[in-house]
Amino acid sequence: MSKIRITGGAWRSRLIEVADVPGLRPTPDRVRETLFNWLGQDLAGWQCLDLFAGSGILGFECASRGADGVVLVERDQGVFAQLKQNAAVFACARLRLQRADALEFAAAANASFDLLLLDPPYRQGWLEKVAPLLPGLARPGMRIYAEAERRIAALGDWQTVKQGRAGQVFYHLLEHS
Repeated sequence: MSKIRITGGAWRSRLIEVADVPGLRPTPDRVRETLFNWLGQDLAGWQCLDLFAGSGILGFECASRGADGVVLVERDQGVFAQLKQNAAVFACARLRLQRADALEFAAAANASFDLLLLDPPYRQGWLEKVAPLLPGLARPGMRIYAEAERRIAALGDWQTVKQGRAGQVFYHLLEHS
């Protein structure tokens, strides 16, 4: 079991535990700091969806920065159990955890979001599978943060407006065109 720290907001420097599961890659500190420099540090009023939550670090960062609601979706039972333990430490009513398949959740969601966080397992085509479901998740002006094993120019009607690379990870901020 390893630990990763929250980089900003009310929970800055708090550590969460990361389940030791093959393929689980929590977003590095430097990349998260870049993301919230792009978005701004205050997410008050935002509704956020972390569709492939894993460790939950991206969702916890949003809640730490004041997002009104953060939904974290994770399919794997063991990873979800660790996610629940981490969320319990914060005792925050703005966090909502959902054990579900990402595509099934997205297709059935009856909510819309200001920020969609996509950090799916690599080399399984998840981003392409999620793309047709994006309009059903979007509030006007929704932004998407996506990590991938390669550069992406667009997801559906959302175009990459900022991007970076950290080691093997390509990260992107997308806005509706």
